[in-house]
Amino acid sequence: MARNLFNRYIWLVDTIRRYGRITRSELDACWRRSPFSSGEGLPRRTFCNYRDAAQEMFDIEIKCDPSTFEYYIEGGADAHSESVTDWLLNSAVTNEVLSGSRDIASRIFLENVPSAREFLAPVIDALRGNRIIKFDYHPYTRSMATPDVAIEPYFLKIFRQRWYVTGRNVSDGRIKTYALDRMTALRIQSETFTPDPAFDAEEYFRYSFGIVADGGEVKEVVLKVDPRQAKYFRALPLHHSQEEFVHDSFSIFRFRLRLTQDFVEELLSHGPRVTVMEPPELRAMVKTELSEALKGYE
Repeated sequence: MARNLFNRYIWLVDTIRRYGRITRSELDACWRRSPFSSGEGLPRRTFCNYRDAAQEMFDIEIKCDPSTFEYYIEGGADAHSESVTDWLLNSAVTNEVLSGSRDIASRIFLENVPSAREFLAPVIDALRGNRIIKFDYHPYTRSMATPDVAIEPYFLKIFRQRWYVTGRNVSDGRIKTYALDRMTALRIQSETFTPDPAFDAEEYFRYSFGIVADGGEVKEVVLKVDPRQAKYFRALPLHHSQEEFVHDSFSIFRFRLRLTQDFVEELLSHGPRVTVMEPPELRAMVKTELSEALKGYE
């Protein structure tokens, strides 16, 4: 029964979001066509209960315009909080849809996200309580694990289907990022900490492509992209600073970010469809990687 109610909360929020603004009569008509109705409208008391539950679970406020009697979803307090709510809601919708599709499971192929399975929940608990966490870390660049790494967790970030936690390393006082799927023996400590009020999580990654956030200078990056690849960049921007200037046979994309190795690898993954025009340092980094790759075929 609890799961069925959860599906109904999701349906209500998703329906209002898709319509933007919707009257009670229009909402009733949608409800009658939904799998939750036996052909009857949505009772007012039930609607109010679902609306309250949606606010509690997803931090989404459904309001009514008194001049038009239309219901709509109030905007979030800030863009970041709203993006987190969107992500949670989309994940919930996806999970529920897939849960009801087990009869065709052999025809659905998903990516594995192992990092979320074991340590995501305890790291979130540590974030919520400002508790230090300790773990053994197995970076790909070393043959031996680093034992008893202790950090003050500041925030979580997901990138390319992998979860990362960023925080202050207790031993050296530096801000570092760790992949959850490279941790073992994670323990939440009894010690608490006070986050640095001067640390801005949004600013920390503002000019980064992925999870590498070194102190390099921010550069203006200019890419020449063929028309087909440009469509992909429009649908899924590489970075929030992305700007496009369309030409007859190509597009120019501009970004403001730091030149990191993960960004170079991203550009190389697109082959000849993407050409670095500026800055010279990035052109040199890409050419070096291409030259090193070619050596393996000589």
